[in-house]
Order: sequence, then structure tokens, then C-alpha cells
Amino acid sequence: MTFDNNVLLIYTGGTIGMNRNPKTGALEPFNFEHLLSNVPELAQFSTHIATMQFDPPIDSSNMSPKLWVELTHIIADNYDKYDGFVILHGTDTMAYTASALSYTLENLTKPVILTGSQLPIGQLRTDGKENLITSIEIASAKRADGSAMVPEVGIFFNGHLMRGNRTTKQSADNFNAFESFNYPHLVDAGVNISYKDDLILKPERSKPMTPHFRLDNNVIVFTIFPGIREDLVRHIIATPNLRSIVMRTFGSGNAPQSTWLIKALKEATANGKTIVNISQCMAGSVEMGRYDTGFQLKSAGVISGHDSTVESAVTKLMYLQARFEDTEQVNYYMTRNIRGEMTI
Repeated sequence: MTFDNNVLLIYTGGTIGMNRNPKTGALEPFNFEHLLSNVPELAQFSTHIATMQFDPPIDSSNMSPKLWVELTHIIADNYDKYDGFVILHGTDTMAYTASALSYTLENLTKPVILTGSQLPIGQLRTDGKENLITSIEIASAKRADGSAMVPEVGIFFNGHLMRGNRTTKQSADNFNAFESFNYPHLVDAGVNISYKDDLILKPERSKPMTPHFRLDNNVIVFTIFPGIREDLVRHIIATPNLRSIVMRTFGSGNAPQSTWLIKALKEATANGKTIVNISQCMAGSVEMGRYDTGFQLKSAGVISGHDSTVESAVTKLMYLQARFEDTEQVNYYMTRNIRGEMTI
């Protein structure tokens, strides 16, 4: 049989490949070939589907920067052999992985689609089949000139392809597990698959894809809340080797006007730490000039994460910190849109 395209399917683990243990009732990983046997529809594709799997498969709660680098190596090593890549992944950290890969795969010219399911693929009502089948179709889709329809990292779930570094898990129970609150869907898959060309990234095809194999995870996330304690905040800021903080604030980027808090943040930024302001709201953007409480943070050296997700901000910091020793360089790129991750 002659195939039109080649797609590499990478199984990392997750609910899509689970089976229920008859004794304990718990979900456990099972053989990857068993997973594929539950989707006979794959044989109808005019796309050659090669497979690769993590051995052993992992629960996505155990995903790590080391494994993101491993995925980057897998894609880089196979980049010229395949038209697209589909990564089967657990839902809990899928948005982190998608965000990380968007940074480690610079000038990506081929689709890297992450998907999974809320129910195991062997169950009658599974959402896994549709997610997998459509992800492969999108990963192999090309324009008339032979270029990829979606040359970026995306998450496909429940009929929608979303930009990976714009996406957050919103539900543990529903099939619409993910949403991209601050950016429209790239693809809507109903009876027909509708590609939103004006929203999809346009890479420089004359330049090669450049992989990055280092991440620096000296970053922490903390959330502002009424009654937050000074001693605990100062303890976090004083953590040895800490280079950056993702600070989740109220509304459009506001925090209490406590003298001690502004002083502690100012000391941290003066000592070379990057502090990025991300809203606790699911939708909307940080605007530190809107209210005085936000302006105080800006005056303390806190930088705006605009409408970035927490997942994107964390992984972007890991990527930038691995590339730049200089805090000013990290701060510069954190306030700029480098992979379609924020609207400025």
C-alpha cells in the first residue's frame, strides 16, 4: 500500500491507554499494541502510522522537564522522517508538556499534536477514539504546496485543536477537559474539519527547526490570597538557587498593598529574581497600570505575564533560564510573545 503521509504516534501513558484492574478497580497501563487494536479505524488511513512508546508508560503526574527534553529529542531525531507527530498523554499535565514543547521546538514547521482521553480507549463510551483519529488526521494534513496545515504544538480534545501554550485543563470529569480561554481554537472538527488559517502560526520555512535540550526548573509558583503571611513569602523568596517566581494575583494583576509585600518583592527583583505576574482568572489579561495595587507591583520590579497561562509562564521561564544567565535577558523575553503564547 502506498501512503500519502507519515505520522509518528508517541505513547507516553495516560488514561487513553489504561485498563481497569478487576481486583482493585484502579486504572492501570496496558500494552500499547492492545491500545491500537481498540482502534481498527486506523487501518483506513492513507497515512502510515509509526509508533513509539515510553517504557514503562507514565502517569502524567510524573511528567518532568527531563521527559520534556526526551520528547524533544524524539521529535528532533525523527523530524525529517515524518510529516507530523501525535503524542498520547495523560490530561493532568498535558498543558505543561504542550507549553514546554512549544519552547523547546523553535521554528516548528510540522504539527505536534497532544491528545488523550477522559475514559480508557477500551471502554464503550470512550472519547479516546475520536481524539486519536482526528489528531492523526490533523497531524497529516497538508496545504496544496505540501506544507503542514498546523505547524505548531497543539492540544486536540473534544472536537477542538487549541494552541498548546494557550491551553489549560478545565475539567476532571467532562469530555471538554481543556480550553484556550484567551485565544480562539485553531481547528474545529465537526462533520468537516475547519482550519482557522489566520490564527495558526506561520513559521519561517526557509529556516530549520531548532530544538533546545536544556531546561532550568529553578522556578516556583505561589498564589496571592487574603491573609497571606510575610514570613512564608519571605521564606519562598529566600529559597536557595531560586531564579524566578510565577505570582498568581487577583483580577487584572492586583495584590494587597501591604508595605512588607512590596518591600519583599522589590528586594527579590533587586537581587536578580524574575517575578512574573499572572492572573488567577481563567480569562483576561494582567494590566498592572489599571489599579494602584497593580502599579505598586510594577514599581517593585514585577513584570507582566499579560494573558499567559500558568503552564506557559512556568515552562517559558525554564526555557529562558536555560538559555540566559542574565536576568535582564530572561525578563526581556518574558514580556514578549515568542511562540504565540501571549497577546500584547
